[in-house]
Amino acid sequence: MRKLSLISIVLLIVSIPTFAGGLLTNTNQHAAFLRMLSRGATTDVDGALSNPAGLAFLPNDGFHVALSIQSAFQTRNIDANFLTYDFDRTANAPTVKPFAKYYEGKAAAPVIPSVFAAYKTGDWTISGFFAITAGGGKASFDDGLPMFESLAMAGIFQKTMADFQKGEGPVVTPDMYNINSAMDGKQYIYSVQLGLTYKITEWLSAFAGGRMNYFTGGYVGYVDANLKEALGGGNLMKLALNCDQTGWGLTPVIGVDAKFGKFNFGAKYEFKTNLNIENNTRENSDPDGTLAAFKHGVNTPNDIPSMLSVAASYEFLPVLRASVEYHFYDDKNAGMAGNKQKFLTKGTNEYLAGIEWDVTKRLTLSCGGQITDYGLSDDYQSDTSFSCDSYTLGVGAKVNLSTRASLNVGYMWTNYEDYTKTSQDYNGTGLKGTNVYSRTNKVFGLSIDYKF
Repeated sequence: MRKLSLISIVLLIVSIPTFAGGLLTNTNQHAAFLRMLSRGATTDVDGALSNPAGLAFLPNDGFHVALSIQSAFQTRNIDANFLTYDFDRTANAPTVKPFAKYYEGKAAAPVIPSVFAAYKTGDWTISGFFAITAGGGKASFDDGLPMFESLAMAGIFQKTMADFQKGEGPVVTPDMYNINSAMDGKQYIYSVQLGLTYKITEWLSAFAGGRMNYFTGGYVGYVDANLKEALGGGNLMKLALNCDQTGWGLTPVIGVDAKFGKFNFGAKYEFKTNLNIENNTRENSDPDGTLAAFKHGVNTPNDIPSMLSVAASYEFLPVLRASVEYHFYDDKNAGMAGNKQKFLTKGTNEYLAGIEWDVTKRLTLSCGGQITDYGLSDDYQSDTSFSCDSYTLGVGAKVNLSTRASLNVGYMWTNYEDYTKTSQDYNGTGLKGTNVYSRTNKVFGLSIDYKF
């Protein structure tokens, strides 16, 4: 039980994304995405990420740059109801009793910067961006997780029950001790992409490029169980882990764009990124045993899945445009720690749509929506790494400050569907239990676009 509790701490690193996109991927890097959501057919500078082939149709030659700052806030909560071991002192025999607790987790990324740039000269456009393409925040579980608490409870009971059967002491039950546990985790993937777009004909362009991804993450956690002061105090269980991880990988990216009058079609394919993260472990209570995977210097797979984006936009009027889009993330074929990807039933599917209206020459209003459908299963979901199907809404505006500069402002919020997982062997305790996983996510962003 002691080893299983500690393992659960280190798995938190994969559970704190604060962006739209697949299980391990962010798509909302520019405020134009927040205000409209569907940007896969754009020909503006934010296309350096969402539609790089479309940059061939930038309205004029020269430099185009953008700076974006976003703030994201998320909650990840678990409503836990499970049975735990107890002792019937009247019958002098083991028994069970129900336990319920609501565990709240918070993730925050107050400042998330992104930079976009493109230089167009004739039929050629070179482009690039810097962004945090996965993770991007710090997650805190101040009251621990049900995985910690249920395993600690079961471990304490089983140990003291064994002592009791040997005549060496009383059985310690939940009303005789307090459990304190907490976890802080952070995860970032910093990415720099460079590529080249070529305008093949008046209506067709193509893009090829690559993205360098650098992963850095860290987490500190503990579980501490003590007898209540009225019973004399004393430690029953003390667990702790402190570990950082780093790694890097390269993502090849290709794209095409076709423009026919009022229609524009954009497509992009990002190849799978083979990414291993290496441990820099400061504290590990069992480095040569069950926690050998987190021993200092050990590598763990954390691949970024391949991703396909297909989008179409149409100009209904000179002042009214709309776009629809589809994303597929091949999560099932991206390596995860412990081959967890095998428990997914399919890859991630996303469906997006957006519309924008030029109210005046200076002001554009927009809104959009996104539906995200994961291939989740009970075996994939855990306290330290769970996802929920969702729909997202975004609203915002674009303000033309001058002929060269424009301001995008957007707000996006995600509504998640609760996921209920019932287990006959709750966290390996041998008893029944149910967790209801729920999440919230809100992102606000500002972007300044400028052309020289």
